[in-house]
Amino acid sequence: MLKDFKEFAFQGNLIDLAVAVIFGAAFGAIITSLVEDIIMPLVGILMGGTDFSGLAIEVGSATVMYGAFIQTIVNFLIIAASIFLALRFILRRKKEEVEEDTLGIDAQEQLLVEIRDILKSQKK
Repeated sequence: MLKDFKEFAFQGNLIDLAVAVIFGAAFGAIITSLVEDIIMPLVGILMGGTDFSGLAIEVGSATVMYGAFIQTIVNFLIIAASIFLALRFILRRKKEEVEEDTLGIDAQEQLLVEIRDILKSQKK
């Protein structure tokens, strides 16, 4: 059982996932600071001095903090846009590298690569 756990814990994919989670948390903290400290104050100025973090409605004895919800939505949109742009940049560079690699091989090698790709797609 210990051997199985060791194999599971030290698989390449699991370690990559752990690193991604750590980077994601750090990236989230940076985006949260960007939104809370820079973007939302500017949006508040454009909205006539409105501070979104303080917006709330009293409903009976409960306080509905809809300003914090608005700020969370802005956080999400900025994080989603940042990830989209980063992935788009990475995938574009990867595509360019693949195109450069395929330019450097002869016709026979290219045919073998295409056959390999077809076989791979049939296995799925």
